[in-house]
Amino acid sequence: MALAWVLVLVTAGLSLARAGPVPTSKPTTAWRGCDIGRFKSLSPRELEAFKKAKDVLEYSLKNWSCNSRLFPRNRDLRQLQVWERPVALEAELALTLKVLETMADRSLGDILDQPLHTLRHIHSELQACVSAQPPAGPRPRGRLHPWLYRLHEASKKESQGCLEASVLFNLFRLLKKDLECVAVGDLCLKRTSHPGAPLTQFSKATKTRAPGWHGQLTTGS
Repeated sequence: MALAWVLVLVTAGLSLARAGPVPTSKPTTAWRGCDIGRFKSLSPRELEAFKKAKDVLEYSLKNWSCNSRLFPRNRDLRQLQVWERPVALEAELALTLKVLETMADRSLGDILDQPLHTLRHIHSELQACVSAQPPAGPRPRGRLHPWLYRLHEASKKESQGCLEASVLFNLFRLLKKDLECVAVGDLCLKRTSHPGAPLTQFSKATKTRAPGWHGQLTTGS
């Protein structure tokens, strides 16, 4: 009887060995430690807070001009590789936070309290996502570097009025297009070159300007 049990155990052990090792944990992915997926759609309450703040702040804009477009109309995160998108969005959000925090310091009341709280939370998650990406070898120098360079140079060379206007006009594009694209990862498909092809559901963005808008761009770049 003992010999029979030994044979059963040996046979079972051989079967497991042929089947390969049993995984003891979930496979590691590039998004481990990253929970940006929760932001693929903000709550109506959060969006309403952003809308109220944007409406108030746009009316406070005075005459301004820009030497270049910080956020060109043809800019689209789908043009980037999936791993590049959180990096680009993190830089965009960092500049947005910096500008809005400066505006909040100018005694504009508490209109920016909730939007800034939300943006800081998203930014912290984005930083975790960028840090969570595994190290990789040399990568081709594509569209990401020009995007980051444009934002870096604008923060040094453009006037405060230009930065404020650019950030406000781009705010809902950031929240309703760029953030959603990063949040869904691979599901945010690359933009096709076919002129008649439909865009994904993440291509809709608010395009509004304040009725009292007096700004201008001195170049069309």
